[in-house]
Amino acid sequence: MAQHKSAKKRIRSTARRTRINDVRKGQVRSALRKVETAIASGDRAQAQKALAVAQPDIHRGVTKGVMPKQTVARKLSRLTKRIKSM
Repeated sequence: MAQHKSAKKRIRSTARRTRINDVRKGQVRSALRKVETAIASGDRAQAQKALAVAQPDIHRGVTKGVMPKQTVARKLSRLTKRIKSM
C-alpha cells in the first residue's frame, strides 16, 4: 500500500484516467459496431453514412491515446474495403 502523499495521488490519478480511457474505448467500440451492423444489413448507402459518422470518433481514440494509430488505420481501411465491395 502506498505511504507517500505523491504515491497516493498517483493511485487516484491512475484510477481516474483508467475510467476515462474505458469510456473512450467504449465509444470507439460502439462506433465500430454501428458500422459493422450497417454492413451486415447490406445497404451500402447506410454503411457509408455510418462510417462517415464513426470515423471522427475512431480517430479521436488515437489522439487521446486509447488506441494505436496503425490499429485504427487498419480497421478503417478494412471497413472501407468491405463497403466498397458491397
